[in-house]
Amino acid sequence: MSKKLNIDESLVRRMSKLLDETGLSEIEYEDNGTKIRVSKATIKAEQSPSIIPQPTITQEKPLLEENEYDLNSQGSVLSPMVGTIYMSSAPGEPPFVQIGDSIKKGQTILVVEAMKTFNEIVAPISGKLSKLLVTDSQPVEFGELLAIIE
Repeated sequence: MSKKLNIDESLVRRMSKLLDETGLSEIEYEDNGTKIRVSKATIKAEQSPSIIPQPTITQEKPLLEENEYDLNSQGSVLSPMVGTIYMSSAPGEPPFVQIGDSIKKGQTILVVEAMKTFNEIVAPISGKLSKLLVTDSQPVEFGELLAIIE
């Protein structure tokens, strides 16, 4: 006689929503020996359709190239890790900072999510936020220039 698996549909839906919110492609949950894995469908190269829609990106101002700035400047804010940038504490919340804001040393200006842990990025100096070189939910690399405080 086989054991009937009792699946919590609400949990599966929440996991699916979490995939969309975080940009992850797969998430797994285990409780008392029962594993639930939710993943997004991926298209393999041999299955690719002939036309793949490209995302449309619109920006009010073009992002500035990282190499235009001195990464060793006191006001340069660099990513301490590989992860995903978030501009606010939660979806729908106002951003921590905006260009032109007066910033105090130690103030949280961004968050980098890495391995499901949210790491605050704080201002290295007090001053005015003059440049933001990232957008919300953008992946970043270690040492990448995120912002400039003057």
